[in-house]
Amino acid sequence: MTTTWTRAGLAEAGFVGLVPFADLPLLDVPTTEGVYVVVRPGAAGPVFHERSPAGWFKGKDPSVDVERLERKWISGASVIYIGKAGVGPSGRGGLRRRLDQYRRHGAGEAVGHWGGRFIWQLWGSERLRVAWKVTPDLDPEDVESESIADFVCVYGQLPFANLKRGRSVP
Repeated sequence: MTTTWTRAGLAEAGFVGLVPFADLPLLDVPTTEGVYVVVRPGAAGPVFHERSPAGWFKGKDPSVDVERLERKWISGASVIYIGKAGVGPSGRGGLRRRLDQYRRHGAGEAVGHWGGRFIWQLWGSERLRVAWKVTPDLDPEDVESESIADFVCVYGQLPFANLKRGRSVP
């Protein structure tokens, strides 16, 4: 998967939505498997909260040192997180459920979406946008891993809020 990591490139690659997290409950987000990206509008340098407003999960504070966030920041990159959503063994997962978990975690609820938590320490996180792409015939974990690898080829490092590369894809 080769994507130009811009809004236009994401649209060409089949990503849709590009909406604020707060709008997700109002939308018909697919319940199928897929991948998603978090996009930061604008190009101004980041400012970070000392403490994360995100929910504590299993008693763990989601906050990280501002210095760590500053080291992870990639100037010029609008995509700041790449994630995946499977349907899980119960068949009740999918993009709608995973993105709702992510949104609720950022709103301070104790929800299991620890990955990508760095975004909530960013001032203006309420303006972040999320776009998704269904992957009906592909394993979303493979697509996520390929997307992260492509991003690393372009920017030389993982997206800001990704802490791992995903699964190795042959």
